[in-house]
Amino acid sequence: MCGIVGYIGENNAKNILLEGLEKLEYRGYDSAGIALQNNEVVTVVKEKGRIADLASLVPTDAFGTTGIGHTRWATHGKPNHENAHPHQSKTARFTIVHNGVIENYTLLKEEYLKDHTFISDTDTEVIVQLIELFAENLSTKEAFKKALSLLHGSYAICLIDQADSETLYAAKNKSPLLIGKGNGFNVIASDAMAVLKQTDQFVEIMDKELVILTKDAFRLETLEGEEVVRESYTAELDASDIEKGTYPHYMLKEIDEQPAVTRKIIQAYQNEASEINVNQTIIDEILASDRIHIIACGTSYHAGLVGKNLIEKMAEIPVEVHVSSEFGYNLPLMSKKPLFIFITQSGETADSRQCLVKVKELGYRTLTLTNVPGSTLDREADHSMYLYAGPEIAVASTKAYTAQISVLAVLAVSLGRAIGNEEAKKINLAAELGIVANAMEAMVSSKEVIEHIAGEFLATSRNAFFLGRNIDYFVAMEAALKLKEISYIQAEGFASGELKHGTIALIEDGTPVLALITQESINWNIRGNVNEVLARGANTCIFAMENVAQPGDRFLIPQVHPLLTPLASVIPCQLLAYYAALHRDCDVDKPRNLAKSVTVE
Repeated sequence: MCGIVGYIGENNAKNILLEGLEKLEYRGYDSAGIALQNNEVVTVVKEKGRIADLASLVPTDAFGTTGIGHTRWATHGKPNHENAHPHQSKTARFTIVHNGVIENYTLLKEEYLKDHTFISDTDTEVIVQLIELFAENLSTKEAFKKALSLLHGSYAICLIDQADSETLYAAKNKSPLLIGKGNGFNVIASDAMAVLKQTDQFVEIMDKELVILTKDAFRLETLEGEEVVRESYTAELDASDIEKGTYPHYMLKEIDEQPAVTRKIIQAYQNEASEINVNQTIIDEILASDRIHIIACGTSYHAGLVGKNLIEKMAEIPVEVHVSSEFGYNLPLMSKKPLFIFITQSGETADSRQCLVKVKELGYRTLTLTNVPGSTLDREADHSMYLYAGPEIAVASTKAYTAQISVLAVLAVSLGRAIGNEEAKKINLAAELGIVANAMEAMVSSKEVIEHIAGEFLATSRNAFFLGRNIDYFVAMEAALKLKEISYIQAEGFASGELKHGTIALIEDGTPVLALITQESINWNIRGNVNEVLARGANTCIFAMENVAQPGDRFLIPQVHPLLTPLASVIPCQLLAYYAALHRDCDVDKPRNLAKSVTVE
């Protein structure tokens, strides 16, 4: 869950590294550091905190034509100067940055480095000390390979050898890393967006591959030494897409982008006759299955719950939704022909990837829904469908969530039409998603209403509850996640009918309880539940869709198709979390202890 950037060329690497790390700060912001190599002198600067803290410490005259940088989300050791990357070997000959988790680092310490005094508490320092140990009798490349062969776990590594300023080494296993091709230089990065100012030409590095870069060329090979030839691809990213522009925060920008993303999905999945269209092979394989398993984490898991509702109603196939981190270690009893759908914004989610590896080993068919073409889960699944949401930088996911539900709706309707499902035949999905986009626009234009509600209900509250029934329950869970992750309010989403079975014991005078109501069938049921908590002192607030609204409801959600209501009802919830965080003076885009791309299990 860290970010890596490396450069080798003719120019000074300092600003390239710092600017690249700024673009990668969403991957981790506990600490950061860079190493610059000028001939046989390697200068390391690192610091606890943000990239801005690091940049203030880098000397203005710092120079190096080779360099590596790192922004950290701590897995081993506290966020402090000693544990920040880069790490150096005992004699400082070797310098590395590392993303991932080395599971056997304590065993390696005991076997190879028992007499060594370690400066940090990280697993990373073990790697660099092993390389120096092996380099006593081997070349740098062979010492690096030998160290890699001993590592169990995940890694993306960049390595500098003080004795060789003309070469940069890198390797990966499970954690993302790319080669960026330039003219007179080459770069390495965890994410293409880090180095878009330098190049848009990238080469994928696969698991257990090693890269040797110079300013004019690179060699990609397996750990067994076999050369790998792989074509480059053009990153379809616009550098302006990853800038905040006039927005104070990425999260607000990304909330506002949701209408445009919804319309882009309509365009992407329409055929020439303006009909919703999905690859026929995907449709055939799903319809040939007897059960669908959706695998996801966090926000993507909540989108999967909505997807289950859509697919079962349209495709008439049973669907189960699983939390990735649990599924991988406790597989359920399988039917004869299951199919697996993996939902991931980044396409690099480690928990989901280990599930993908397991189900592929069992011979099951797989489909990934991702926002990042060329990502690990995109490459390794049998099929992919893209979200077309554009880069999402804020840690709290917003537009990726609504894009996931929109694409799941596209898939569900396509499946339903293929089997002649009446609901699927009736719905004009392109038109209905267009209505959703208009509803989103109306709500993001009413920010001041939500800002006032956030100030009234959540500015000083310690906890909060979101209530929903049926499909609204899934959105209540997502609303609670958004609030807790950026405002640090202890928030929970509940099926409101369960209140009387225990949860209502938590209600005290002034406890904020926010209810979502979009379905006519449960309108009066949930209003009854709201009255139950109101009678026990709760401070209640109802967000209701226009067709079920009653006097006293605090926010009206424009009416959309009943199956698509989560796309609309989540918008005020996202804004509520945003403004609650502002009222509490929290860092909206970079909440404490969290990182955007979860690339370790």
